[in-house]
Amino acid sequence: MDWKAKKRTEHLLMLLLFCFLSSGGVHGQEDTLLSWYVRTGLENNLALQQRDADYRKSLMVLEEARSYFFPALSFNARYSLAEGGRTIYFPVGDMINPVYQTLNYLTSSNLFPTDIENQTFRFLRPHEQETKLQLVQPLFNPKVFYSYRIQKELTGVMRADRDAYRRQLVADIKKAYYTYLKMVQIDSLVLTTREVLKESVRLNEKLYENQKVTVDVVYRARSELSRFEQRAAEARKNLHAAQAYFNFLLNRPLGDTILVGPEPPLPPLLPDLARDQQAALRGREEVQQMNYALRSLDQQLKLHRNDRLPVLFAAVDYGIQGEKYLFDTDHDFMLASFVLRWDLFQGMQKKAKIEETRWEIDRLQARQEELTQQILLQVENAWHNLLASRKAMEAAAEEEKAARKAFRMTARKYEEGMARYVEFLDARTNMTGAQLRNIITRYDYLIALAEYERVTASYLMK
Repeated sequence: MDWKAKKRTEHLLMLLLFCFLSSGGVHGQEDTLLSWYVRTGLENNLALQQRDADYRKSLMVLEEARSYFFPALSFNARYSLAEGGRTIYFPVGDMINPVYQTLNYLTSSNLFPTDIENQTFRFLRPHEQETKLQLVQPLFNPKVFYSYRIQKELTGVMRADRDAYRRQLVADIKKAYYTYLKMVQIDSLVLTTREVLKESVRLNEKLYENQKVTVDVVYRARSELSRFEQRAAEARKNLHAAQAYFNFLLNRPLGDTILVGPEPPLPPLLPDLARDQQAALRGREEVQQMNYALRSLDQQLKLHRNDRLPVLFAAVDYGIQGEKYLFDTDHDFMLASFVLRWDLFQGMQKKAKIEETRWEIDRLQARQEELTQQILLQVENAWHNLLASRKAMEAAAEEEKAARKAFRMTARKYEEGMARYVEFLDARTNMTGAQLRNIITRYDYLIALAEYERVTASYLMK
């Protein structure tokens, strides 16, 4: 079994399990089919996986920045061969021979040699090795401290970016699902209307045979059926496109079957605009992302200001030195040191970096204020769109009821010969149009509701 078949089988099993749960197999199950699809999309969406990978990478960079607080232990070995180079002249004979001559004279003896030769030896030994362990511990380094805090805030930026896309993905999945349901309802209406038009053609042909209508009525009915077939093909294309896009968001084969569950209940009242605007400012990930970015720049500014301070670290070396590898007290050594480095002047680089960071903070603060206004505008526009969609849905429902009644009355009159075919056709067209508008406005309202849920951050992300 290839991976596509395996994935399709797993998907089918999950759907069967969901059908069992939603049909009452588990009492009190509050989950819905749409929420299951949302979870599937959050687990499988490829774009979200890329953002999650970026966030996990930032966590590893944070771990790397934290590691600079700990000591570093290294093993270093060097073995060198030398030939030539500088020589060192040591006049040991010139210094010692006169002293020894004096001693021999005073003691009336020859106990001290007076023929010691001056010495000459090379600065580089022919064979030399140094093998040691070195432990380095930072004691005071502002760059290490602030670099860690900067990276911590940048990790928050990446997390907020991932969460913002997760919220957008939830809204996209819901919109795509409602769009698919809308296309399914339209396709069902198309099939029903096709049968009505076929029946109209059959009825008019029968009436023509009985000389109750003229032939132009038959041609009109056939023309309406042919024109409708073009619209039916367009509806079928839109249905396949909605199905493919929904499966694309869930990272499934584009032709996978989509289950149609019960529609979610519509809220009885419109939400509170002022309350939801404030909730959006508190809950939107874009606001959190901007706050993280500003805090990272604040830490960067502190880094540049404190970069004038010295850097202090301690180092301990232990190993062996000599011309050969000999492990004894004459060849091993230990060296402990404190190293202080203080950059006193760097050509005004630090001042330039401070000013550059200040300008970047000012730019982000202006962007933050713009983002606040943008979110408030998004919520207000989404609220008015929700209000308009709600009114359009209610009006379309009433229109469909009236159009159904008018069509039934006109159809009865037409069958009894009391109405012309043009009147029958107009009534049928009005009813079909009303049904279509009722379907479109209902699902457009659900789509507007999903968008309002996104801009107000009212969907609880897990």
